[in-house]
Amino acid sequence: MNRLDLEGRVAIITGGARGIGYAAAERMLRSGAGVSLWDVDVARLAEAASALAPLGHVSSAIVELTDEASVAGAVSATIAAHGRIDILVNNAGITGGNARLWELEPATWRRVVDVNLIGPYLTCRAIVPHMLERGYGRIVNVASIAGKEGNPNASHYSASKAGLIGLTKSLAKEVAQAGILVNCITPAAAKTEIFDQMKQEHIDFMLSKIPMNRFLEVSEAAAMIGWLASEDCAFSTGAVFDISGGRAVY
Repeated sequence: MNRLDLEGRVAIITGGARGIGYAAAERMLRSGAGVSLWDVDVARLAEAASALAPLGHVSSAIVELTDEASVAGAVSATIAAHGRIDILVNNAGITGGNARLWELEPATWRRVVDVNLIGPYLTCRAIVPHMLERGYGRIVNVASIAGKEGNPNASHYSASKAGLIGLTKSLAKEVAQAGILVNCITPAAAKTEIFDQMKQEHIDFMLSKIPMNRFLEVSEAAAMIGWLASEDCAFSTGAVFDISGGRAVY
């Protein structure tokens, strides 16, 4: 594993207690950053923070990302713990299960959009002003190949991730001259606990679409996130970085 130069930087990682978020936190800590893990799972958050603490300065915040006050409180706690915010990784997400559009309950559809799209809007809304004050920032949004192509039986998830791609492009243009870069990644599925929310036939479908014939490793996603969060990424913004094992067609 090569070491990125994130010395002295502070990163917020939503959904940081597990999966891609946890892997990204580990990668950044090993590269010199301080990390604030945000998650709604109290027990897993405490476990993750404890496991990562030997690697560097780790704080944590219990956050309901769809609640503006909860996000604001977590921002304040992070600044109190670390003194600054340089990096935001919007990683937290849910699938909402699998069914055809007309079979999905409206409440389920709305919840997926709330977590996967409204959540990143609220975190960016709360954190970008701090980045503007410092004249520096890196925002990495974890979208999905489903946001590019649309997965059947996942209209809510696909739409939310397509929306996150659009948010990325729009915000990037708004802050392009302010030292803040905003990019997103579109991973194919990684075999994490999120698979527990999916039907086996949907998992099989996703694998069948990947030319490399395997699922993404979380460490691979973390490597790309880490580079996009670094100063080495200096002239890419509003971009969509594919990490789908060859599935993407554009």
